[in-house]
Amino acid sequence: MRIGVLAVQGDYAKHHSMLLQMGLKTRLVRTDADLAGCDALIIPGGESTTMTTVMQKHGLWQPVIEFGRQKPIMGTCAGLILLATEVPDHGLPTLGLLDVAVIRNAYGRQVDSFVDQVTLDLNGKLNKYTGVFIRAPKISRSGANVKILGYHQQDIVMVETEHILACTFHPELTEDDAIHRYFHTKTSKLIGC
Repeated sequence: MRIGVLAVQGDYAKHHSMLLQMGLKTRLVRTDADLAGCDALIIPGGESTTMTTVMQKHGLWQPVIEFGRQKPIMGTCAGLILLATEVPDHGLPTLGLLDVAVIRNAYGRQVDSFVDQVTLDLNGKLNKYTGVFIRAPKISRSGANVKILGYHQQDIVMVETEHILACTFHPELTEDDAIHRYFHTKTSKLIGC
């Protein structure tokens, strides 16, 4: 099994490094040919407008949509924004693979970024996890088929569907690989590894 990391903009190197440290096969994805060799994909945090523009310019937009209809994707921060079906303040199309509404930069500007504990429900077990929120979005609505996995105070910070996992924070900026392990396990079950 190989997990790709979308590498057109944003914090892809940290995700790639974490997967390598876990001993997993990974690939930086910059073309549709790179994507074709992957069983799952991580869309990192970054700048959602720039990521959208670059993906469209380099012919990755439609291939990622088709990939996400069949294979697992994890999106973090801007990755969540791209996956959402509704982003009122984005002004650009989204991949539309996750039935959530998202508010960009909901906590404020870069100077308002923060680190705090979040509560996650991974495999039916509540865990505390350090959430790194950098110009983070908020999930303002989740669809009927979307399962809530995590909260920061009253805010939803992590959700999943059958094969999409997304969070508003940056798990790659911690030493804790629990979320990446959860995604790997989820992917393994879905593809039968």
